[in-house]
Amino acid sequence: MRLLRNRRANRAGNPERKEGSKHARRPAGRAKRRRRAARTVRRLRIDFPRSGRRGWRRWTPSWKLTSGLFLFSVGALAGLFTVVYIQVEIPNAHDSARRQATVYYWADGSRMVGVGDVNRQDVTLSQVPESVQRAVIAAENADFYDDSGVSVMGIARAAVNIVKGKETQGGSTITQQYVKNTYLSQDQTVQRKVKELFLSLKVSNQRPKEEVLEGYLNTSWFGRDAYGIQAASYAYYGIPAKELDPAQGALLATVLKGAESFDPSLSAANRRRAEDRWSWILDRRVETGSLSAKERAKYTKFPEPKPPVKPTSQAGQIGYLVDITNKYIKSRSGLTEKDLAGGGYRVHTTFEKPKVLALTKAVEKVRADHLNPKVRADDNHVQVGAASVRPKDGAIVAVYGGSDAIKHFSNNADTSGVPAASAFKPFVFAAALEQQLADRARSIADSDAGALRPSQSGVPSFMSLDLYSSLVDSDHTPFVQAGKEIGLKEVKELAVASGLREESMAKLEPTFSIGTSTPSAVRLASAYTTFINEGRATEPYSVTRVERDGVVVDGFDLREKRRAMRPEVAAIVGAALSEVGRQTAGSTKGQGGGHIPPWAGVTGPNDRMKSAWFIGATKELSTSVTMFRTKPDVPNLLPMQGVGGPDSERGSAFPPLIWAAYHQAAVPPQSPPPSPATGPEGPFGTGS
Repeated sequence: MRLLRNRRANRAGNPERKEGSKHARRPAGRAKRRRRAARTVRRLRIDFPRSGRRGWRRWTPSWKLTSGLFLFSVGALAGLFTVVYIQVEIPNAHDSARRQATVYYWADGSRMVGVGDVNRQDVTLSQVPESVQRAVIAAENADFYDDSGVSVMGIARAAVNIVKGKETQGGSTITQQYVKNTYLSQDQTVQRKVKELFLSLKVSNQRPKEEVLEGYLNTSWFGRDAYGIQAASYAYYGIPAKELDPAQGALLATVLKGAESFDPSLSAANRRRAEDRWSWILDRRVETGSLSAKERAKYTKFPEPKPPVKPTSQAGQIGYLVDITNKYIKSRSGLTEKDLAGGGYRVHTTFEKPKVLALTKAVEKVRADHLNPKVRADDNHVQVGAASVRPKDGAIVAVYGGSDAIKHFSNNADTSGVPAASAFKPFVFAAALEQQLADRARSIADSDAGALRPSQSGVPSFMSLDLYSSLVDSDHTPFVQAGKEIGLKEVKELAVASGLREESMAKLEPTFSIGTSTPSAVRLASAYTTFINEGRATEPYSVTRVERDGVVVDGFDLREKRRAMRPEVAAIVGAALSEVGRQTAGSTKGQGGGHIPPWAGVTGPNDRMKSAWFIGATKELSTSVTMFRTKPDVPNLLPMQGVGGPDSERGSAFPPLIWAAYHQAAVPPQSPPPSPATGPEGPFGTGS
């Protein structure tokens, strides 16, 4: 008890000790908590993700963790890259002798022609002038002799575009292009691009740059069915590669970028592109130090290549058929001229051999009977183009592209540049009718819920006879006025909706309505089927199926017809065209016609265009024939005045004769005329 009293007395008499004892217990508590936390950490072994952090900082990776993960990833990728690089072996080069031709077939399945036997002659690098080598390097890969053989950025960009489904872009080194040409396929896939990367690195490390450049020059595609610099030199200039001068070498380096876009002989647009790039390559050589400015000043004249020549297997009309087919394939599938030339494809076309032969025979007969270049100077340089389309589906069954594809390269059936003249007027007439229906500006006495009904004459009773009779009589003035009133833009839109290409449309000037536009024979024949098909347009096509190694290439499904004009409008225009057909084609019976006259579009004596047209359309076939004069060294068409003599109406008398002779051979006489639903009985046509 005494001891207890002493302790109480001490606490009461010593307040500092009392206060100190309270503070003394606090550190002991903290230490205890620390020891407990330490034991917890020891049990968990890790304080994840960041020790000693609270809130959002606890979940933010530290620089140590970030750098560690980065280094680990880089190391793993480097290791993987090394393993793959070691395992990749340079394969054997392609055996060009094993390449198969691309075979084209007639509509009945019989073989038309095989194209694609590789035109290639290897040469050593010493046989290629250094100026040509330097031009290629300047254009394609300026640091070729110093690079590692690959462009990582170019491969990455191409891979991204492939994944996105976009067109691949350039940027590959010469080594990469050589590898692709020599060891790999042309497939645009990520796997192929990755393989290209490793092979290019290996080739660059194991092969001298000179060997790579030589291989590249011998395997590259220059267009004109030419693989390699030697074949290209003969194809463009008719000389061996060793005789090429710096200007010619720069042109061949130009077409390496894509002969379809840079061969100057193919089109005026190609020529502009080729001249610009040719000049740029020579300037680029000066920039890279392989050509002095003084030497560059010597080469200011564009080195004009010789015209392209088709192989003898494509003589006659075959080359033109292949040309139209290849254009269609490229537009629908993404395959290139190079792909097709590489061989192995089976192309089934819509061309019917008997009709192609009949069309050729008809043209040759009319030329022989009515043109005499030895007697009349105006009969020289006369060209004919023709195309025949099946209205029910748009199949191109026959074309006449010129006298011979290996002599006259330009395809007259599928080229723009020949004004349509009065053959364009039916689209103006149709646009006027369409607007009158849309506006309902006139009272229609014999209408039913606003529908047009043609009268017995085929002309709507509410409408002036101006356009109808002017189309029949080839009178221009009412069409010029109609174009102003309804709007040239509306006329153009209807013509394009009917199947004419927008790029062939002329400027929207007053003369637009009388045919200053320049559609091809194929497109005019197809557009006229709109009047046969109750206002629905068909897209012309020339290929039914393409396959390679048993696999069918996508993109050739038949397109559905599209509404271009009202059925009533097609019927009314068809009535006028039927009358034109009676007056024009009906007069050819004694000269090989013998058929019911077609619904027809024609050029006539009032046309002053430098062309003559006849488009005759029936339920079976819509066929357009054009005649014009052109000279290779003259940019514009020559006048048609005097062609075939003074009574030929500027040559307009001859296209109907060609149509009649062809139609008699191509369509059996017992074939029924167009149904009354599309107009008066009988086919129709127009001419100019």
